[in-house]
Amino acid sequence: MSDKRRVLILCTGNSARSQMAEGILRHEGGQRFEVESAGTQPGQVRDEAIEVMREIGIDISGQRSKSVDEFAGRDFDYVITVCDNARENCPVFNGSATRIHQSFDDPPPASVGDHETRVAIFRRVRDEIGEWLRQFIARDGV
Repeated sequence: MSDKRRVLILCTGNSARSQMAEGILRHEGGQRFEVESAGTQPGQVRDEAIEVMREIGIDISGQRSKSVDEFAGRDFDYVITVCDNARENCPVFNGSATRIHQSFDDPPPASVGDHETRVAIFRRVRDEIGEWLRQFIARDGV
């Protein structure tokens, strides 16, 4: 029996915020967590998310956007929503998952602004997610 906490991180597109959160929690939480991320309307992992995560030594280039439907019937200790839309459209999971909501700004789409402006926003959101997850890890007490 594993002592790892099972965590599902949800967002709408599973393309930026939840992907970065998955990478950060895996990295910062070490062997304490089994982490997945998914979206209510999955898209594709954003290049900017991969770029800003690489800057802090975390490679998420092998991650893929997944539908929340892929996790139907699985038990989680925590279901974390990182955007309001995911919270409102989050399906019910079996078991006794603790639901946590912490909304983060949605980085702009590739069609908005120049690359450096978008990446600066991705960095800010990445750092906010990282700080929140470090507090989450400290509170979890595994």
